Parts: sequence; structure tokens; C-alpha cells
Amino acid sequence: MILIGLTGSIGMGKSTTSAMFSEAGVPVWDADAAVARLYGPGGAAVEKIAALLPDCVTGEGVARAVDRAALRAAATSDPSVIPALEKIAHPLVGEDREAFIADAKARGCDMAVCDVPLLYETGGETRYDAVVVVSAPAEVQRERVMARPGMTEGTFRTILAKQTPDAEKRARADHVVDTSQGIEAARAQVQAIIAELRGTA
Repeated sequence: MILIGLTGSIGMGKSTTSAMFSEAGVPVWDADAAVARLYGPGGAAVEKIAALLPDCVTGEGVARAVDRAALRAAATSDPSVIPALEKIAHPLVGEDREAFIADAKARGCDMAVCDVPLLYETGGETRYDAVVVVSAPAEVQRERVMARPGMTEGTFRTILAKQTPDAEKRARADHVVDTSQGIEAARAQVQAIIAELRGTA
């Protein structure tokens, strides 16, 4: 099975591109969705985080879940807790990803996509047979991001500072999807990548 890593900086259209792979029949695992499951009611990370930061978990019984706003605030006020949080989350996210891959293989899928926002930042690209980077010109990215509710210039700069520069991602990628030319153009690029990887191009 061909395993594809999909990544891209904020505002580049990665979620839309991920959906295009899914629409084409390729199973997709989403790292952000995995974290949401782990932090949500009954999630595997809930009690572990409760032991570390009790004030960041709310609810009772099966409804207990991580309050992600409180967690962000705690990490912002005391950055020293971040490594401890990563020690909890990263292995659980990895287990979730491996379960997805095993399931895709068991179902006889010829390829699968793992949508990982911080793929290069975490050195995760070595796990994949091919890496697809979703990109767009900087002015398009900026326009998209600044249109988001509550987004500020400072927040945008902070997020960008934590991400590998787009130019470096494109240079390191096996394939690039440019989302600045519209939905249909991006879909055609995704279909071309799938065909090339399957050897049917």
C-alpha cells in the first residue's frame, strides 16, 4: 500500500485537498481529528491530562473531556507543561494513525493518506512513500487566513513562525497541489497525483 503524507501551512487549503483525496476513494486519516477524539468525551488522553492539569478537564463520567481553550491558556502561561502534554498526546496519536493504516491495509486499499499539519516540523515525512504539499502564493494565504473570525496579524505571525516555510515545504515535497487556481484545478491536480502514484497516468 502506498502511504501518502499530506501537509501544508495555514490557509493553504489542506483540508479541502484532503477531502478531494477522500472523494476519490482514498482513505484519509486526519491528525487534528485524531487529537479531537483523544481529547473528547471518553478519549484516551482525558484522564492522563486530568492527572497533569486537573483544571483543564471538565464534565463527569463518560462526558469528561479536555477543555481545549483552558489547555491552550495553561500552555501559554506555563510553556514548561508543553513537553509533558506532548509526551501524553504523541504516542496516542501515533497509535491512532497506525490503527488507521492497519485497517486500510486489511481492507485491501492500494493507497492511504495521512493529513498531518506539522509533518516536516516533527520529522514525520520519513514514514511516507510520498509527501504532498498543499500550497498557494503568500498573498492568497494571507487573504484566506485574515478572513477567519478572530484572526489577528499577531496570531498569524505566531502561527507562521512555528511552521516550516512554504518554499521549503514545496522544495522537499514529492508533489505540490496549488490551490490558488480554484477548486476544479486543485481537484485535477489531486487526480493526477493519484494516477501517477498508481502508475495509471
